[in-house]
Amino acid sequence: MSGTSYSDSGVNINAGNEFVEQIKPIVKTTFDAYVPSGLGGFAAFYDIARFKAMSEPMLVSSTDGVGTKLKVAIEAGVYNSVGIDLVAMSVNDLVVCGARPLVFLDYFATGRLDVSAAVEVLRGVAEGCRQAGTSLVGGETAEMPGMYAKGDFDLAGFAVGIVDKPNIIDGKNIKADDIVVGLASSGFHSNGYSLLRKILADRLMSVNDLIPTYGTVQELLLTPTKIYVKAVLAALEAGVKIKGMVHITGGGFYDNIPRVLPKDVDVVLDNSAFPQVPAIEAFRTLTDTDEHELYRTFNMGVGYVFIIDESEFGKLSIALAPFGELTYKIGKVVSGKREVHIKGVDL
Repeated sequence: MSGTSYSDSGVNINAGNEFVEQIKPIVKTTFDAYVPSGLGGFAAFYDIARFKAMSEPMLVSSTDGVGTKLKVAIEAGVYNSVGIDLVAMSVNDLVVCGARPLVFLDYFATGRLDVSAAVEVLRGVAEGCRQAGTSLVGGETAEMPGMYAKGDFDLAGFAVGIVDKPNIIDGKNIKADDIVVGLASSGFHSNGYSLLRKILADRLMSVNDLIPTYGTVQELLLTPTKIYVKAVLAALEAGVKIKGMVHITGGGFYDNIPRVLPKDVDVVLDNSAFPQVPAIEAFRTLTDTDEHELYRTFNMGVGYVFIIDESEFGKLSIALAPFGELTYKIGKVVSGKREVHIKGVDL
């Protein structure tokens, strides 16, 4: 054969095929009994016949990425944790309406495929799927020379779940005197990393530098996002009457909580009641960033929020305990106009 080949342009089809073969057994560890086919087809299938008892089954979908946390992973050469992050950011968003995640798909794009690094990313994706109880049924690997710098890659994830329409949790029944309950985050999850990286760069800190009383910058920044799905579904199955749920992601408390509030109520949070998460507390020693900016950007130790009647607090706590989740009363619903106020920050 003669002439210019695809590999001459920088795309290695053989490497792509090798990658698929290596990940097949990893991906299969996420399958449940309702995945009828394996990798290799043009599309994936999932049997939803088991949900025939639902009166009005609704499919629910969510998509997200990992953001510039990828830059930290690439600098550190640690790739599996961002795969967990990728799953977490979509399934945590999906479960807030009461939906059960069923399937997940990923998109991995790079300039030149490093098979070993890509396999580690997919190991993380598979682990995230197992933590969420969802099946990794497909994905796409794109090798695009010239689009990315050497060693760089990007990730996107897509989750689909199901909920019975009468059981959708949308916040419409939230009222004054309800309480706000928080679950601890594992750290910064996957939000605000452009600001985190700037703060650390301004202090000339690299991933291997030590943070007093904590550990390395790498440990601070690459702790995977906590996946709350199984704990939340257990609370719903236990019959806890949950009025609203919020995944604290980009936009922090000020942008995320109002998304589930009726127009005539506010939420007042007490940050002294927040769980003390070591990564967040260690970071506080490194920055003089305005407090309002911190709570508008980061989860500040609270990764997930429930809004319930106070009478449900004990039942919620009992349902979450087997998953190692402690419940924190971090605020209250009051009359207002769909805003969030934080004591010690803007009150």
